[in-house]
Amino acid sequence: MDDDLAWETTDSRIDYDCPGFEVREDTVTFPDDSTGQYHSVTEPDAVVILPFTPDGDVVAIEEWRQAVGRVNLGLPAGGLEPDDDDLVAAARRELREETGYEADRLDPVATVEPANGLLDATHHHFVAYDCEPTTDQSLDENESIRVTERDFETLHQRAVAGELRDGRAAVSVLRYAAAE
Repeated sequence: MDDDLAWETTDSRIDYDCPGFEVREDTVTFPDDSTGQYHSVTEPDAVVILPFTPDGDVVAIEEWRQAVGRVNLGLPAGGLEPDDDDLVAAARRELREETGYEADRLDPVATVEPANGLLDATHHHFVAYDCEPTTDQSLDENESIRVTERDFETLHQRAVAGELRDGRAAVSVLRYAAAE
């Protein structure tokens, strides 16, 4: 880090707290010694899973997204719990809860800060192989999710064309395709 670019946080408080995230207000001193306020969102880190069936299809999800007011095509994902210290185990849990599928193997594909000008979360992306349905979904009270299987090439084409609007899904698909 270039120290001459760093801001000094002199005070920090939670402005708003709700299930899933907090809005934090920091009082900062800028490199030119002026001061100001900076608001950001604090949320848990998350896992994102690109799950493949034994036939090579992707287990995708269609989920209502209140913030944008529509059903969104995406991938299973979820925030880490406070006691999660094993990212692979967390990814397995989220895959099982959101889809009812379980994977034979998971491999990391990317770790990104999706919007580090606004929030402090890190997303850990995994590819899951040989996913099979083994149980019913176990959704959180604020989740409305439909499971669907999709052709990977079609998802990739949609991501390249900017039609796969869910950023987490687009990152997973594009990073996986680039590594192939």
